[in-house]
Amino acid sequence: MATTVERIGIVETKVENLNEKIDHLKIDVKDMHDCLDKTRDDLKSDLEKMYGASCTQHEALAKEIRSLKNLKDRWTWMAAGGLAVGGWIAGYSEKILSLLT
Repeated sequence: MATTVERIGIVETKVENLNEKIDHLKIDVKDMHDCLDKTRDDLKSDLEKMYGASCTQHEALAKEIRSLKNLKDRWTWMAAGGLAVGGWIAGYSEKILSLLT
């Protein structure tokens, strides 16, 4: 069986190895933390760009929809006016024909 001094030496070696491993883990955790910070900043930047592009696209689509709605309304009123004139002409067709002949 090993003596107490030998056993203490073995335990000291194991403790040193554990300390080295803990130091490596600390470095790995710090690197991971830095990587996560960089990723967060990159994602935030990308999301801000995407938000800006989205707002621009929505504004362009809103203008186009507004333009199409105005065009549709104009044609609807013109068609309604045309029907009203056609109805008036049809209602007074006898009088109009008598004026023309």
